[in-house]
Amino acid sequence: MATAYGPDTQDRRHQGAGPGFGANSPAKTPVKHFLPAPLRAPLEARTWRELLYALLSFPLATTAFVFAVTMTSLSAGLLVTFIGIPVLAVGLAVCRGFGALERHRARGLLRVEVADPEPVRGKTGGVMSWMGAILKSGVSWRHLLYALLHFPWATFTFVVAITFWSYGLAALTYPLWFWLFPVFGGQDGLQLYGDRTHQEYLDSPAELAVTGAIGLALVLAAPWIVRGLLSVDRLMVTGLLGPSRLASRVSELESDRGVVVDTAAADLRRIERDLHDGAQARLVALAMDLGLAKEKLADDPEAAARMVDEAHGEVKVALQELRDLARGIHPAVLTDRGLDAALSAIASRCTVPVTVEVDLDSRPAQAIEGIAYFTVSELLQNISKHARATRATVDVWRAADRLMLQVTDNGRGGASPAAGGGLAGLTERLDAVDGVLVVDSPAGGPTTVTAELPWRG
Repeated sequence: MATAYGPDTQDRRHQGAGPGFGANSPAKTPVKHFLPAPLRAPLEARTWRELLYALLSFPLATTAFVFAVTMTSLSAGLLVTFIGIPVLAVGLAVCRGFGALERHRARGLLRVEVADPEPVRGKTGGVMSWMGAILKSGVSWRHLLYALLHFPWATFTFVVAITFWSYGLAALTYPLWFWLFPVFGGQDGLQLYGDRTHQEYLDSPAELAVTGAIGLALVLAAPWIVRGLLSVDRLMVTGLLGPSRLASRVSELESDRGVVVDTAAADLRRIERDLHDGAQARLVALAMDLGLAKEKLADDPEAAARMVDEAHGEVKVALQELRDLARGIHPAVLTDRGLDAALSAIASRCTVPVTVEVDLDSRPAQAIEGIAYFTVSELLQNISKHARATRATVDVWRAADRLMLQVTDNGRGGASPAAGGGLAGLTERLDAVDGVLVVDSPAGGPTTVTAELPWRG
């Protein structure tokens, strides 16, 4: 069901009084390239970073592999004595050191953002406690596994990278240095074939051109081949050297719990402030006015009646403030009639015409429903204040086990979920319940904000 809402007359003078709809920085202009990606790849800094990573991987992986095999074998041979346990613990600790180096290399050269795992901490702080902790740590054993598995792959990648780049560059530049053979080597050029009766050299202009073309093909293919091989390195670094999924999930839940606690505390402070400055102050004044009216009732009934009438008006205002406050906590229409009616209500209060379309065959969990309501409410408030839009749409639908929200306006764009903005707060609130907020807002508009929430019906 699609419904359009909006005031009949719009006051355009107040639109655009603030910065762009959630904008904190201008939209980034895409970089224009004169060469297509296959041709510019050999000239890009990324290609040379990846080649350096592949070249450094061989000696580092060899060192780590030799150390891991040596310490593992030595500790296994000494397990019949107590010495094998500390040898194994030291070996695992050094493997974790190699892992830290690999993470730094991956961040610097491959631009892979992999978090550091939790450090090993013993319960009592002693040497025995430390050894027990490092032996029980799954992260330590994954670092050992990385040292064993990375060596053969790093060797293969090193050989392939060296072969393609060296042969490619040599063949590409062969027309420039083939003259060395007749001058200093005593032969016509690079020999392709030779026996007692026949020799074949690359020395004619056509052969030089074909050799250069083959070299160019190898040079153009080398970056993509190395990049494909290093995708395995990326998977190994993130899968074996980063924190485990369980540890990442625990850390994420702890962060989300902190966001929920902070949000709840901020909401409680807001409610307390609104009650103290609004309805409570008005009710105190009302009580004083009624007290004065009571005193004047016998002496001046007409003045008392006027004061009672004014107090009646104050009661109506206080009731409206309390209704608004209750709506800000959890609107009754949302509880009674669901998202369709609740979103239609807030759309009708927006300063621009809003089309609302809700396609839900059932209702999600109350908590998810409330977050969806307040998300759309804040996005529509941003549109009213900052977007300079003339129309907006709100779409709500269900996709498998996810509740999808999309708010679009034809305003000036430039919205950004950067830290400190309103969209950043929405992002944190949605993230606390495993939700996602995606902002697409190029400069000049239009702006599309998509929110994804778990259904949890």
